[in-house]
Amino acid sequence: MKALDRKLLRDLRLMWSQALTIALVVASSVAGFITTFSAYDALSWSRDLYYADARFADVFATLKRAPLSLERQFETIPGAAHVETSLTELVPITIPDVADPIVGRLIGIDARTPQRLNKVQLRSGRMIETHRSGAIEALVSEGFAIGRQLKPGDRIGALVNGKREELLIVGVALSPEYIFAGLAGSPDQRGFGVFWIDRRALAAAYNMEGAFNQVAVRLGPGGTEGPVIDQLNRLLTPYGGINAHGRDQQMSHMILDSEIKEQRVLGTVLPSIFLAVAGFLLHVVLSRQIATQREQIAALKALGYENRAIGLHYLKLVLVIVVLGLAMGLTLGAVLGHWFVGIYADVFRFPELSYRVKPALILAAVGVAMSAAVLATLSAIRATVQLAPAEAMRPSSPGVYKPMLVERWGLQHWFSPAVRMILRTMERRPLRTGLTIFGIAVAMAIVITGAFWRDSIAVLMHTQFNQVLRGDVTIGLIEATPARIQHEMARLPHVTAVEGARTVSARLVNANHTWRGAIQGKTSQPELHRIVGLEHQVINPPLNGLLLTDRLADRLKVKPGDTVRLEFLEGRREALEINVAGVVTEMLGMNAYIERHALNALLREGDIVNQVTIAVNRGHDAELLNELKELPRVAAAFSKSVMKRNIEDVTARNLMVFSGILTAFATIIAIGVVYNNARIALAERAWELASLRVLGFTRGEVSAFLLGELAIEIVLATPLGMALGYFLASTIVGLIKTDEFYFPLVIEPATYAYAVLCVFGAGIVSALIVRRRVDTLDLVGVLKTRE
Repeated sequence: MKALDRKLLRDLRLMWSQALTIALVVASSVAGFITTFSAYDALSWSRDLYYADARFADVFATLKRAPLSLERQFETIPGAAHVETSLTELVPITIPDVADPIVGRLIGIDARTPQRLNKVQLRSGRMIETHRSGAIEALVSEGFAIGRQLKPGDRIGALVNGKREELLIVGVALSPEYIFAGLAGSPDQRGFGVFWIDRRALAAAYNMEGAFNQVAVRLGPGGTEGPVIDQLNRLLTPYGGINAHGRDQQMSHMILDSEIKEQRVLGTVLPSIFLAVAGFLLHVVLSRQIATQREQIAALKALGYENRAIGLHYLKLVLVIVVLGLAMGLTLGAVLGHWFVGIYADVFRFPELSYRVKPALILAAVGVAMSAAVLATLSAIRATVQLAPAEAMRPSSPGVYKPMLVERWGLQHWFSPAVRMILRTMERRPLRTGLTIFGIAVAMAIVITGAFWRDSIAVLMHTQFNQVLRGDVTIGLIEATPARIQHEMARLPHVTAVEGARTVSARLVNANHTWRGAIQGKTSQPELHRIVGLEHQVINPPLNGLLLTDRLADRLKVKPGDTVRLEFLEGRREALEINVAGVVTEMLGMNAYIERHALNALLREGDIVNQVTIAVNRGHDAELLNELKELPRVAAAFSKSVMKRNIEDVTARNLMVFSGILTAFATIIAIGVVYNNARIALAERAWELASLRVLGFTRGEVSAFLLGELAIEIVLATPLGMALGYFLASTIVGLIKTDEFYFPLVIEPATYAYAVLCVFGAGIVSALIVRRRVDTLDLVGVLKTRE
């Protein structure tokens, strides 16, 4: 073995703890990169494969009712390769011994005719057969079947067009339309299920023989969405369908695409920060390591070693540490990535959620980590190895000595001699002190960035389920009904308050900017279902004009006082100009609000409602829900407590797991930064500390000089770390913001306290290790230094 290689092994043995902590920092960054990007790749790859195999449509439209004869005209739409029509209806579902309210979507399919688009794939059981007397055979969506423990042979109830029907589950299935199966974007998969039944049975139940109410279109080569949507709207307008849209507004695709984009952002931003910290550590450690070996370098050069050989020696030192970190990071990243994909399998249903770690991803991780390490250390290597042997033999030039700041201000009598010595050391090496403080601050910021998610989730859940939705049960009516139904519902057992609302499908247009959704008409001062801004301010709906969420206003490029075109997509389908009365920042959805009576006046209709929110005496939700099942005008009923529990079981849990992993990585980085700074300070000042011991200072007093400097640096880094943490969290929140979702930026004092405790804990552990090394200093060996 070459002499320099033996020196390399000896250096690694002496600094093994520092090398290990740096390797762990590298491992954390690489593992974060592999975890998030492999999960991103698994989702996008599985989605693309499934979409192609199941022939997922590109354009969708829903309507009231249209004759099947219209299909011949669809075939002439330029750019459309295949068009398929279907029937679908929302119905209340009942499961034996389950009191929770459940909504089901019935979709009519013809088992005798192969589907050309949005193919339903059987997972277990068999396909449905032609409906005869008795129970209606049905396939059930896999997520709902697992959530409710349904299997082929089970029977459930459905209120189909006001008539109780029994559904016989004969199979469990998947569809590309419902990879994410939640009603109106809700992640509650236990409260919403999809059921495929015989199309003729569904048509007969709703008097829809020879008709359809849903259209799917797959584009041909060279076809584009825009012209196809325009043609589809033109053909469907007489039948109540002017809301054709592309995949970007299809709920399942929209939620899945949002998650994929979020993974891509997190896989880029956080590992980049981690790698930057690792590069910083490598630069600091190596530059100071080289500084303590000036005489060894001079001796090597005097013996004939070239600058290139010496530089390569130190570069090998760095690469050994980085390779160790890469090995741990790649392994851990693959394990966590596979685990993440398993978590996603509870939310997104694919025939096969394939996981892989592509060679290109491994090469990218290795290339980025190696590049960061080499770039971070080249300057440190170059500065020393280029010294002439005679110059390198001399100790480093002493610092410029002058009265320190507290002495110039006349405050030196406030500090003990020991503290003045610490302050003098820090002030005379401002760059080293500043870099140390900054490194500790970044470590604290990373801990905050990993832990703040839990605070945001808690605030999001509290806001939506305690401040926005203050009622206990929300009811959707089959059709708009006179507002006096509120009085009928107020007489139901255990009801304490009732609040009606009206929602109307509409389109808002401003020049070439459009939005299709629902205008929500609320009471003038809602109490059970309120409008709450990001700052928790309660806002009442305007009597004149629309109140828009900020994301909707941005999409339409409007501000308060501007005018938009409001096109109603139901009723008389009138269009009018209306002003924007205000803008509110909400966490969920793109919404437009107006006072209910004002909305009904615009529609030229009486005081009617199609949604009712009810407050119930505590503990009596189940009884009320049973009462509502007997009311024919109730299309669906939702229990706030059940919905909240179901969401927490899946989404909140998954985010907590993600936050926990990030926090663990961040804590490792914090320990690595603080510990390395303490060890490097000991290596640099070993001669000074040994001299103090010889002069009669005790071990405790000598340790205080070194550890006091670390304590002051941590204290100074704390406010900077908090500010950097808030900035990093704010940046991530801004990057993952979507049209439908705004993750609130909330950092509780407890999170700041946790980050401070992590850094202080790392400091205490580092102090104990350094104190032990100070106590065992070889005074004779350390003092063998030529003056």
